[in-house]
Amino acid sequence: MDEHQDRFGAEPVLRELHIPASTYYRWRRDVHAPCERRRQDIELTEQIRRVHSDSDATYGSPRVHAVLRREGVHVGRKRVERLMRVAGLQGVSPRRPRSFTRRDPAADLAPDLVQRDFTANAPNRLWVADISLVPTGEGPWWLATIRDAFSRRIVGWHTSERADADLVLTALEYALHGRPVEPGKLIHHSDHGCQYTSIKLTTRLLKAGIEASMGTVGDSFDN
Repeated sequence: MDEHQDRFGAEPVLRELHIPASTYYRWRRDVHAPCERRRQDIELTEQIRRVHSDSDATYGSPRVHAVLRREGVHVGRKRVERLMRVAGLQGVSPRRPRSFTRRDPAADLAPDLVQRDFTANAPNRLWVADISLVPTGEGPWWLATIRDAFSRRIVGWHTSERADADLVLTALEYALHGRPVEPGKLIHHSDHGCQYTSIKLTTRLLKAGIEASMGTVGDSFDN
């Protein structure tokens, strides 16, 4: 449109394309001189990304909104929720998860090295893994998380429409990518769910020098 308007004028081209002139000029105004609301949304989104990143991508819109308010940013919670949705940012639910793992009766189980003592004297000494079902407007969604028992922070997580071995393996890969792990120093604790007894995951733990530990089905950090 812009490359032809100097030759033919804007109105004839708009008539040919069946585009109202008001729509075209409003679009040009928004592109070349964004309105104040749009500029504020861009600035707010950058602040939201910072807070979300500082939380290791665990904060949802309520907690991001609370942090911004403490920092003196006057913004409504609904606006934060909208901007996070547009930016594709989401948090990890702080609610107590419900376990949906199933045991494979033929699987070899790792010993329980934790015995319900979810404490650690340093980071990357005990990671606790779990799977939760997250209801969404588009149907159920599975969430695999790995939490460091020392800081109680989530160090790796992944979501999928399938609760399979790839779900927990990907969460582990994200955790390994973000955290330095010393071979022989870290315990990975989970329940007896078939995802955690899979050959894919147990092989990856062995390769990384991580010792596997297992409680009973549903025996996670939050239970």
